[in-house]
Amino acid sequence: MYRLLLADVYELAGTSRRTSESIARAANQTVARWHVLSVLSEPATAAGAARRLGLSRQSVHRVCGELIRDGLVEAMDNPDHQTSPLLRLTPEGCRVLDQLVERADADRARLLDRAAITSEQLTSARVVIQAAISALDEHSGPVVP
Repeated sequence: MYRLLLADVYELAGTSRRTSESIARAANQTVARWHVLSVLSEPATAAGAARRLGLSRQSVHRVCGELIRDGLVEAMDNPDHQTSPLLRLTPEGCRVLDQLVERADADRARLLDRAAITSEQLTSARVVIQAAISALDEHSGPVVP
């Protein structure tokens, strides 16, 4: 059953990503930039953002460079690591992220309403998925009965 759940989660993520492209395009962004903006809503290094997104450090670093160039993200000194700056959203980056989230929330609310999925059901699903993530994080090898 776990494999079926995982397959469904991957399918949901893929479908969500595809439908997010039109929302991102309307704000002159890409889904990749949106994801990085979202992660950087709390200051982080490019490597930390990559870990959180499950992507390569190089690809996230490239997107971060674009976001810095476009004035949506800024680098600041990192007291824990001199050569790896902390990145954070600029006021314009916050505005763009807020616009993306607002549009996505409205779109997802319509879809969830059409599918008759309640907030309580979503909360229950999150609890199950977060418990699975936690168990996998705590155990690095195969489960031996």
